Amino acid sequence: MFYETDRNEHGLPHDPLKAIVAPRPIGWISTRSKGGAANLAPYSFFNLVADDPKLVMFSSSGIKDSATFAVETGEFVINLATYPLREAMNRSSAAAPRGVSEFEIAGLTEAPCRLVRAPRVAESPAALECKVTQSFRPMGLDGPSPSAFIVIGQVVGVHIDERVLRDGLFATDLAEPLTRLGYLDYAVTREVFTMRRPKRPDASDIAPADVP
Repeated sequence: MFYETDRNEHGLPHDPLKAIVAPRPIGWISTRSKGGAANLAPYSFFNLVADDPKLVMFSSSGIKDSATFAVETGEFVINLATYPLREAMNRSSAAAPRGVSEFEIAGLTEAPCRLVRAPRVAESPAALECKVTQSFRPMGLDGPSPSAFIVIGQVVGVHIDERVLRDGLFATDLAEPLTRLGYLDYAVTREVFTMRRPKRPDASDIAPADVP
């Protein structure tokens, strides 16, 4: 099948785009307003975008509290959403009134950060302290998006629970991060395999994949 997105005449029960572009990591964003209010919300339009400097981004459908607080204070935190925290993560997605802490709604603990005022999720096995470098509306074919708003931040500090380290490496299978699929679906990473990047076009130096 084929359909043009401007018409969106796919004939399916739901738009399949987000199910195709999946899995997507979840940016569980915590912020604190200038007035001191804490906010926590999950974003599936999120990713690492550069390693030097270490930049991450999240995109908000509308300028919600996470984007508002991040821009006004210049800070935010990315907390790793994991399978054991799936219900808490889901509860934090509720549209709570401004000033109501999603930490309390989700039954989570605010933990202090080292370099930013925004709190992190104490129960999460990893958190990235970030300082905002850019915020903007992305461009579409018809001009700036009327709804999407992107925030980019530089990672300035990293928290890791040593229980998710194995032989000095962050063990994704131990952390069990959640990812977002399409519709109401999620996935969890528990199985990991390794492939060595080829150095020559004939790929003769590739070692067999090591599947735990």
